Order: sequence, then C-alpha cells, then structure tokens
Amino acid sequence: MPTKYQNLIGADWKPASSGKTFTSVSPADHDEVIGEFPASGPADVEVAVAAASRAFPAWSSMPAPKRGEILFRIARTLAEHKEELSTLMTREMGKVLPEARGDVQEAIDVAYYMAGEGRRLFGQTVPSEMPDKFAMSIRRPIGVVGIITPWNFPVAIPAWKLFPALICGNTAVIKPASDTPACLVRFVELLQEGGLPDGVVNVVTGSGGEVGNAIVEHPNVKVISFTGHTDTGVEISTRAAKTLKRVSLELGGKNPIVVWEDADLDLALDSVVWSAFGTSGQRCTAASRLVVHRSIHDAFLHRLQKRVSRLVLGDGLDDKTDVGPVINDRAVERIAAYAAIGRNEADLVIGGEAATDGKLAKGSFFQPTIFTEVRPDARIAQEEIFGPVTSVIPVESWDEAVRVVNGVKYGLSTSLFTRDVNLAFRSIRDFDSGLGYVNHGTIGAEAHLPFGGTKATGNGHREVGQAALDFFSEWKSVYIDYSGKLQRAQIDTTFVDEQ
Repeated sequence: MPTKYQNLIGADWKPASSGKTFTSVSPADHDEVIGEFPASGPADVEVAVAAASRAFPAWSSMPAPKRGEILFRIARTLAEHKEELSTLMTREMGKVLPEARGDVQEAIDVAYYMAGEGRRLFGQTVPSEMPDKFAMSIRRPIGVVGIITPWNFPVAIPAWKLFPALICGNTAVIKPASDTPACLVRFVELLQEGGLPDGVVNVVTGSGGEVGNAIVEHPNVKVISFTGHTDTGVEISTRAAKTLKRVSLELGGKNPIVVWEDADLDLALDSVVWSAFGTSGQRCTAASRLVVHRSIHDAFLHRLQKRVSRLVLGDGLDDKTDVGPVINDRAVERIAAYAAIGRNEADLVIGGEAATDGKLAKGSFFQPTIFTEVRPDARIAQEEIFGPVTSVIPVESWDEAVRVVNGVKYGLSTSLFTRDVNLAFRSIRDFDSGLGYVNHGTIGAEAHLPFGGTKATGNGHREVGQAALDFFSEWKSVYIDYSGKLQRAQIDTTFVDEQ
C-alpha cells in the first residue's frame, strides 16, 4: 500500500474535506507509487488561510532575531536529513542523486542566510529637512503569503520563497506541484521538527485549478509567489489583480551559452553538457541554445556529440546514471513534438526520440538531443522546450551574437566563454538577462544574490538574496518630531513666519 499523506492545517495533518485523493509515481518507474495525497479544493484552502491568519499575530510580533534562531535550527535539521530528503526527491522527481543533494543543500544555504537576516532586516535612517525631527524607515510583515511551487526543484524553490517570507514575519499557505508533493510534505515536516510554530506554514495539495486558484483569489492572502509556466503566471497575475495582491512571478527561460573563438573548449564542453542536460534539461536556467563562433563550430560540435553519446540514461539512484527521466509521459510527448519540429527546421546531430529500451520503458525518458545549423528565429530556438534538447546556432561576429542572445522573449540566464576580458565585460553590458556568467554555464545560482530575469521571464521581482526581503516586507516611513511645535514639511517656513 502506498504511503498516505495529508494536508497540514495549523497543528494538524488532515485529509481533503472531499475525501478525494491522487497519487504520485516515480518518473523512472511508473510502477513505483510514491504516495497518495489529498485532492483538495477551495474549502481546504479556506481553513488553511484561516490557520495562517491565526498564527500571524504571534509570529509577526516575535522578534526577528528569534525567528532567525528558529531558521538556524531548521537549517541544522535539514542538514541532518539531507540524504533522506535527497533520496526521496530522486524517487519522486527523477533527478540524479548528486543533483538532488544539491537541491537540498540550496535549501539549507537559504535557511542559514535568511536566519542571519533576522539580526539585520535593515531599514534606513536619514537626516530630516527640519530641526529636532528624526526620520527613518523600517520593514514590516505583510500577512498571509500564498506560495505555489514547481516540481523541478521541489525543496530548493519552496525554501527560496518560504524562508525570506518567514524571517520577515509572514505566515504561509503553500501548494506544491502535484508531481512532487511528497518532497514538500517531508520538507515541511522537517520545518516542524526544527521548531516552527503551528500554523506558520500550512500545506494544501491538489490541482492548480482547485487549490492554486483558490489561494490566488482568497481575499486574506496578501502576497502570491509563483514559479512555473509563463501562461500560468499571466493568468495568476490577472486573477490576483482583482484583490490588489502583490505578485512575484518566476517564469520561463531560453538561455544561451556563447562559445567564442578564443574559449577554453574543454571548460566550455564540460559546462555545456552540465547546463544543457543536467536535470534532464528541466531547469528554467538550462542552456537550450549554444551560440558558437563559426570558426570553432565544427570542432566543438564534434567533441560535444562524442561526449553526449556517452551519457547514460537511467534511474537517478543508480550511480552510473548521468541523465535521469523527465517528469512524466506528458513531458515526453511535448519534447518529442519539439524534436519533430526541429527535424524540419535544422540538422539533427544526436537523439531526438524517447528512450524506451529495457528498464527505461517503465519510465519517462528522452534521449539527450542536439540540433545544429539552427536559425535564430526557429521555433526550437525561440520556445522553451524544458527537456534535454539544445540548439547550436553558429555566428560570425560579436554583434550577431548579441542579436541572437537577446532575440528571444525571455531574459533569465546568459553565459560567455572567452579569454578576452573586454568581451567578458561587454557581455555583462550587452546581454539582456537577470543572471550573467563568464566562463561558467547558465546554471548554478547562489543563495546570497538575487535570482530572476528580464522580459517574459517574470514581472521584475527577485528571489533569494536581500532582494527577496523587499518583496516579502512592507516599507514603513517613521517621523518623530521632538521640537514641541508644529513643523510642516514642504512648506516655505519663511513665508509662514512672515504671515
């Protein structure tokens, strides 16, 4: 019998009010059922928001350094259970075990970082324009935060959102992706073990239509943080506008690695393989475009093809596996459809089909795929595929490279491999993206710097780093007048005195 999971409402784990359930299965082996989960609805969201609202006064009034101490304990608890949580992630999401460990480590890092912010949460003090008057700004918590997370980073991304929200004094209702609910439930159980008070974080599992929309539209949810598909983000933004919610959207990417003629090709090759095929290409920062100088194109492509041909597909728990499954069969179908489009648009170098041999037939696997001689305006070079597929686009000049890099609707992560320091700084200036790398792939963000992108990658907000605190807190300006008389700002005091 599969493990039965429940929603977390306040202090209690409860089934959906309807009694309905759904199952999560392993993408590497569909016969392996990870668990059975509540198929919740608006009624369950209602009680979860009520629980978060009840917990808000005590949590928000707790001194921020004390909230930080709880996050420190949570970080240690996550570290103690890192292997357990990583193994569960590989079983449920599919990424190879070393990558799953990295996912959990990112959550640990964010917990430690945000715990330290509990003793900062800096405001500003400024000189007043008037005598005997003090002026400052402080951060205040906002209220109940609605968090909707994707399946590809089922621990790190909830941590990105939850920990800055919590250190700022907010409470939360979180809906995990229906493909990876077990990871989120275990993650939150560990938050409880670390000392998080009841009701501060509540979990409701279920579909986006039933649970996600109810969270977005609930009048007592003041903030929405969402990571996922661009179309869904637009719909959330539209719905949330009706109640004037603050909304952070982290959406798609179509990220390029530019390999210049003077690049260290060994380093570039390692980075391309990792950025394009790590997590089976299921990252918003995945390198789905390779912009390669024509003078090295053939040599680099030959080496890349040989390297990719040796990648081993399989269960992420097998230490021989390089590339795990994609998340489900719907993803396989979508990737295969793009591969069919690519055959009509460009030259297929390797891959291009679902992998169904032997044990792979029981899971959702797709061959690592490379297309070359891809036009910059081709669909496979413009649209987010979210799978192990990358397109090689040859260019002749720097200006052409910049046009190709910027010629998509997204602007998340860019990368340049070169030994020329002048080009390195030009890439920082010229590439329109929220993340920029030099001599490193497009993936690998760190917890203490802002994460997010430009254009259709989101709506301008950033996650993690100090920038996340701005999203999850409200600025309040404070003026203390100790002059003992009425002083009116922005009024010509000389004119008033003369009257």
